[in-house]
Amino acid sequence: MEWLNPENVIAVATALLGVLVSAAMLWYERRVPRRKRIGHRVQLDTPIGNDARNGARANVRLGLFGETPDMSDATLVLLRVENDGAQSIVGDDYTARGPHGLTVEFTDRTVRAIAVTQSPGADHLMEHFTAAAGLQHRDGTIHLPRVPLNRGEHFKLLVLLTGAGVGSPVTVTGGIRDGKVRPNRAATPDEKPPLFSRAARTVTVVLTACVIALAAIIVVRDDSPPPMGCARGTLTVTGSTAFAPVAREAAEKYEKDCPGATVHVDAHGSTAGIRELADRGARSKSGAPAVIALSDGPKPGGYPQLRESRVALSLFTLVVNDEVPVTTLSLADIGRLYRGEVTDWKQLGGPALPVLLVSRDANSGTREVFQRRVLGRNEPAQSSRDCTTKDDAEAAVVRCELDSTEQVLDTVARLPGAIGYSEVRSGSDLRGLHRLAIDGHGADVDEIGAGAYPYPYRELEYAYTYGQPPADSLTSSFLTYLSRGAGQDVIRTHGHLPCATPEGLRVCGEE
Repeated sequence: MEWLNPENVIAVATALLGVLVSAAMLWYERRVPRRKRIGHRVQLDTPIGNDARNGARANVRLGLFGETPDMSDATLVLLRVENDGAQSIVGDDYTARGPHGLTVEFTDRTVRAIAVTQSPGADHLMEHFTAAAGLQHRDGTIHLPRVPLNRGEHFKLLVLLTGAGVGSPVTVTGGIRDGKVRPNRAATPDEKPPLFSRAARTVTVVLTACVIALAAIIVVRDDSPPPMGCARGTLTVTGSTAFAPVAREAAEKYEKDCPGATVHVDAHGSTAGIRELADRGARSKSGAPAVIALSDGPKPGGYPQLRESRVALSLFTLVVNDEVPVTTLSLADIGRLYRGEVTDWKQLGGPALPVLLVSRDANSGTREVFQRRVLGRNEPAQSSRDCTTKDDAEAAVVRCELDSTEQVLDTVARLPGAIGYSEVRSGSDLRGLHRLAIDGHGADVDEIGAGAYPYPYRELEYAYTYGQPPADSLTSSFLTYLSRGAGQDVIRTHGHLPCATPEGLRVCGEE
């Protein structure tokens, strides 16, 4: 049958797998215990003092709390704390130090008295609410003991306060091992709790969409012919590690569109790639080698045999560990950081963390662009091999050098106080680190393409070949595919501006 081909078989198999995964997730949600969880919510916050409306008086003096003077601004708060997870919680599950489990703070109010009630059938909880067990209060803060809670159990704190009026913040802090403490809300009488968690519902919706999309492949397939100019053979793309993600995705698409072509991407840095191309060309006895070297910026002098093509305007960005909440730096402050004049982030309004400069090695075009376009000078000498401690005690700041952009990103994300640089990598998930704007401007390819502002950390991406490659060669075909063909879409999705586009022609021509 016509539809029974490998592509459709794979699509149907993937769709069936999606259905099985959905079913497995539903089973997991029903059968496998979830994380531990303590929920809390304020159920009552009302004035009860002599200033309360409707003639209410501080009659609590004769109630639960006994005689309490100065009640003109008194308020009464009922706080519910419950185990709304799927596992029981014991005293050792609390992560706070000392005998306390949770801390309740009433902003701008003073705790005058506390009464505790427990859920039906949980009388054993009351023995934990004693000073010896850790129940304490001072000013506007209550320290709760490490109260064990079975599934569904709760206790309530009825707190008599003076000071600020109704509505001032009530916060609960603390931690649970393998779980979390979070605010929740009361369900309305006619509201039914969801059968499955939000994660399960999200996965189910996504996988259902995948099933529909994959099934559509059977009916609507892209049978368009491969692009003109395909060539067979093997090609090596080397050079810039910053532009390597673009090269890898373009290579995969080219190989898919052009059967018989193999494109290896082996990036070791812009300068190293230029040298490799020149060395292989000089040793070749059968014409120009099938090698393309990508470079962040123009090649250094001394390589007259290499022919250049302008491919894209690449944007780069400074990145900093998420422990540093700084989001923008001026060019002047960046210069101070890399001259060793700023050694702690508190000097720039951040936390008290030592500055760790995570840089690229001398072969890096990203580093060369950073020095030329942003610093206006070379970076200081390397002072550390592990990026955390100084090997040179006289160095002003810790600075290490790494071989690739991936190593820089991983290290900056791992070390609090670390700062480095990378290409923009549009759409990628930066875990543990974030980008820094320069003088308040971020790296935005669309705004630069429109001439909106002169973002400094940018450079042309060049593709070099050894002489003029033959028109029918894989080298020439892939270079055309990357710079003028379908590779332009790949370049743009990675946050770069293709030079062959109308706006790219203008911007690249000005560089």
